[in-house]
Amino acid sequence: MSKLVDIKQFGQKIWLDNVSRELLNSGKLNKLIVNDGIAGVTSNPTIFHKAISNESSYQIDLAKLKTSNLSLEERYEALVIPDIQQACDLMSDLYNSSNYVDGYVSFEVSPLLANDVKGTISNAKRLWDKIDRHNAMIKIPATQAGIKAFQELTALGINVNITLIFSLKQVFNVWEAYINGLQDRLNKGLAVKNIKAVASFFLSRIDTEIDPKVPVIFKGKTAINLCKEAYRAYKEIFDGIIFGDLKAAGATPQFLLFASTGTKNPDYSDVMYVEELIAPETINTVPTSTLDAFREHGHVALSLTKNIDKAREFLEEINRYVNLAEVGEQLQNDGLKLFEASFSDLIELMK
Repeated sequence: MSKLVDIKQFGQKIWLDNVSRELLNSGKLNKLIVNDGIAGVTSNPTIFHKAISNESSYQIDLAKLKTSNLSLEERYEALVIPDIQQACDLMSDLYNSSNYVDGYVSFEVSPLLANDVKGTISNAKRLWDKIDRHNAMIKIPATQAGIKAFQELTALGINVNITLIFSLKQVFNVWEAYINGLQDRLNKGLAVKNIKAVASFFLSRIDTEIDPKVPVIFKGKTAINLCKEAYRAYKEIFDGIIFGDLKAAGATPQFLLFASTGTKNPDYSDVMYVEELIAPETINTVPTSTLDAFREHGHVALSLTKNIDKAREFLEEINRYVNLAEVGEQLQNDGLKLFEASFSDLIELMK
């Protein structure tokens, strides 16, 4: 049995951070679902840029789309949304058999809308309708505008993967928006069951940024300790009175999703951000290379809760050298620039 399947016994879900026609049509994704217990899929412009650039089936369809009157962004959506729909359909049995806990596929709103509340809401609604699958998730960044849009989208009953979270402040704001959005629905007499949202905490860039600024003893540990403290707060919020009435009405917590889990520092274990973050009611979205590495030599154990009571003290020490909240804002801004550049490169392919 795959070591990735073993993770399920601790209540964590593994998602694949990759999607393409080749992955879908070759049966590889189905094999990952069956053999490795993959429970969801995430996509982004970088992933699709690579797929469209390298797979001939995209080139054939793109050549046809280039003769149409569609805008460049419309061509992109016409090219890849069928892949998202196919992935959703492939995961529909898992979605249904898990009582809507698993089987989600994420697709991203244009990162150019990151600071536009109305634009994000409008485009998220449009993409949700266009994909037309209950197990789709719309990805939006956790900017101030994105968080406001997220609350409204939750109130509308749209599944959201809110991304580019790099600090505790950002994740707390995201959880508050989720709870407020669900409460808005409940206040209107609308159902709060079967609405799914995840909070994507990006990890490897945190350590890359922090490590040069702290003593050796602290290197490579900041992201994991941030996750520990976030998980402690998650349990306090979603198992406590704050979420009690919503839970009684059938609402589900907004799980932490660990993203950017491919290790960037070659001195660290290539499965560090998987091995050390295993705990119930969490998700780890893993690139293919990290998935392969963990299958080969990963160690499975309940790890995120280990020394969780010491995480806050560790982070207070780190804050003596850097301001983690400010670093989080900086990393989010840097991440947005990378997403925007990647999206622009992708749209260039549509010309």
